Amino acid sequence: MASTNALFNKLKESEPFFLLAGPNVIESEEHVMRMAKQIKAIASKVGLQLVFKCSFDKANRTSSKSFRGPGMEEGLKILEKVKIAYDLPIVTDVHEASQCEPVGRVADIIQIPAFLCRQTDLLVAAAKTGKIINIKKGQFCAPSVMTNSAEKVRSAGNPNVMVCERGTMFGYSKSFDISLSVNPPHTTNIFQISNFINGLP
Repeated sequence: MASTNALFNKLKESEPFFLLAGPNVIESEEHVMRMAKQIKAIASKVGLQLVFKCSFDKANRTSSKSFRGPGMEEGLKILEKVKIAYDLPIVTDVHEASQCEPVGRVADIIQIPAFLCRQTDLLVAAAKTGKIINIKKGQFCAPSVMTNSAEKVRSAGNPNVMVCERGTMFGYSKSFDISLSVNPPHTTNIFQISNFINGLP
């Protein structure tokens, strides 16, 4: 937990902000390694603290025919290679409580997807890994709801919790990314950038 606390404090103190960035999903080892190298170079150039973000499984795809990723076992091997090769902290998401323990062996930050931001068992299982927990605010949630989600993590004995703005939904399929003040006590608030960088050379 000491190294986790150190990273959490480093992120909280980052100026002007820190960055979670990477491809949406692992397409291949070569692609992820290339992206990590490019993004680290950009972040270093502009002086931003970087956490490399990539998913091993996009379990909430709209269509069952959509590409989901390589799966947890292969995906974690690739993310561990990125972590070692580029000396980067890693964030990736979990969808089931049973994934938390193995993911916690590799990831520095465990991310809770927006659609699952209130799932108590998932939040508690993630918290018990001792890793930093990043909860993405559901588009269907008021910012105040995230106080309860963050508290579920802290109540499980893990004080290192962050809340990430994910936008707010108006009507059907209309999502607006807006800046809102989400400030549960002692919680780090972040904005995530992940999907825009897929076009890097």
